[in-house]
Amino acid sequence: MADRFPSPFEMTTPSGAEGWEQLYGYSTVFSEDRREYEDSMFWFMDGVHTPEVIEPWDATIMDFAIIVLGQYNTRHYVIPPALGVDIRYLNGYMYLSPVGVADPAEIGARVPEFAERAGYYFGHWDTLYDAWMDKIKGVIGELAAIRFTALPHREDMAVLTEGRGIGSGALMLKEYDKLVELTIRLWNHHFEFLNLGYAAYLDFFGFCKQLFPSIPDQGIAKMVAGIDVDLFRPDEELKKLAQLAVDLGVDDRIDRSAHDTLARMGKDDDGSKWVEAWEAAHDPWFNFSAGSGFYHSDRIWRDYPDIPMAFIANYVTALGRGESLARPVAAIEAERDRIVEEYRDLIEDDGDRATFDDKLGLARTVFPYVENHNFYVEHWGMSQVWGKMRELGAVLTEAGFFGQPDDIFLLRRTEVPDAIFDYYHGWAVGIESRGPKYWGREIHRRKAIMDALRTWSPPPALGAPPEVITEPFTVMLWGVTSESVKQWLGGGESDDGSLHGFAASPGVAEGPARVIFSADGIADLQDGEILVAPLTAPSWAPVFGRIGATVTDVGGIMSHAAIVCREYGLPAVTGTAFGTKKIRTGQRIRVDGNAGTVTVLD
Repeated sequence: MADRFPSPFEMTTPSGAEGWEQLYGYSTVFSEDRREYEDSMFWFMDGVHTPEVIEPWDATIMDFAIIVLGQYNTRHYVIPPALGVDIRYLNGYMYLSPVGVADPAEIGARVPEFAERAGYYFGHWDTLYDAWMDKIKGVIGELAAIRFTALPHREDMAVLTEGRGIGSGALMLKEYDKLVELTIRLWNHHFEFLNLGYAAYLDFFGFCKQLFPSIPDQGIAKMVAGIDVDLFRPDEELKKLAQLAVDLGVDDRIDRSAHDTLARMGKDDDGSKWVEAWEAAHDPWFNFSAGSGFYHSDRIWRDYPDIPMAFIANYVTALGRGESLARPVAAIEAERDRIVEEYRDLIEDDGDRATFDDKLGLARTVFPYVENHNFYVEHWGMSQVWGKMRELGAVLTEAGFFGQPDDIFLLRRTEVPDAIFDYYHGWAVGIESRGPKYWGREIHRRKAIMDALRTWSPPPALGAPPEVITEPFTVMLWGVTSESVKQWLGGGESDDGSLHGFAASPGVAEGPARVIFSADGIADLQDGEILVAPLTAPSWAPVFGRIGATVTDVGGIMSHAAIVCREYGLPAVTGTAFGTKKIRTGQRIRVDGNAGTVTVLD
């Protein structure tokens, strides 16, 4: 078995993708300028957030997210053992490399700073979190208020009579700048609390491992389970709509088509009442992406109402069978309390017991944010960003620059002002812009490059892995551990033919596998099947009541997939690395969410 992954400088470009590096920021691609550093680092592909090729403008979001993550670790809270996470694109895929603090003396020197800075947030959590909610909703409101419209044939007379002194072209440039500024502000707010949420949990995690060396990771995770967060509200709204349809006696009018369902509902008062409830749920809960929220191509419920309507139809069917739609909150809380009591009773020292109580209390206070932010940033916030970019793309499409609005995502963030200026230039001078010919050629070239990049099979990692991976975020969120690295190097083979991953959510289930690679495959899921996917998204939760278990290629015990599965009581094994490659749809498999194993039975 190999002891290292290929160097990024050994990788070749797929035929037809030559020049792909020019589509990403010059600081985020591997280069000879930093070869010694880049070749010395261990890089892993981020399949948790970006499992597919990332188009140029979409890379904006990961650029902002990873830079801001590092900023909070390094410059705000001074996390003792961790600096930032470096980012590179290779053949259109994103690779990350955690940058740690190597000197034990420096780690020790950072502890007092972290205690002071993080301690202030921990000590004023509720007040600061209330302020955070106001800030994040304010940013979303500002994003929603952005408008991109075609430049007028003549400026309105009010521009003159009110002495505004600025034209529509300059205002369009300003609106785009505002969109970019609000997007990076959105991601600054994203990490304001997130790193602290993980830090508090990891502090509790480490203390439990110190007191109880044999305690399973899942046992600690269960102690903070039973959270009630807004991330679950979209699914709860669908359940309420299904129940309302039954209560009003209009459930027979619901099918998987939103258009047909709404047409049938408008026939009487009961149907109209249901439509009112459906429309009321849209804002904000249908600002929910079918994917991770990091791709413009992820379908949003608001724009694709057939997605939530199909889930409602499934819930109506379940209610007709007499099934409960409720999450098993009481059972999860009872198991949580049982485990806490069991381990707390083992602590003999009064001081240790008090410390255990304090650390558990803090973890429970801050941990819900680890999931709650996801709705406000990745879903609601990013749905506004993607929508506004499409609005601008539509303006430039009408002006002949693009063939369709989504072509704008093939431009780098820094190229969009040039395209707007070209449009502005032609409009202001009264001449033909260059854009229709220039971007007509260039978009065609870039689409061919993206298609070629999608034929490449990215290695899971690059470079020489460290002997032991200890950086906590890498382990907990991304699921990159010394053991998972060994699996990658060995091709996923095990002595007994089973797959190994994280014991993400307890329980054992057997059933036929359904392998899907995106949200488009959810409609194919049948009752009792076991979902096998590269990763899952929070918006897939409405199918969790129908399936037996879930298996993912990526993600650690604190990934969104793991947390959501625990809160829905669904057995899960995450971070298997090769689940979608080794398992075929229809094969009968056993998922042991207690042990973190997946076995193919036939």
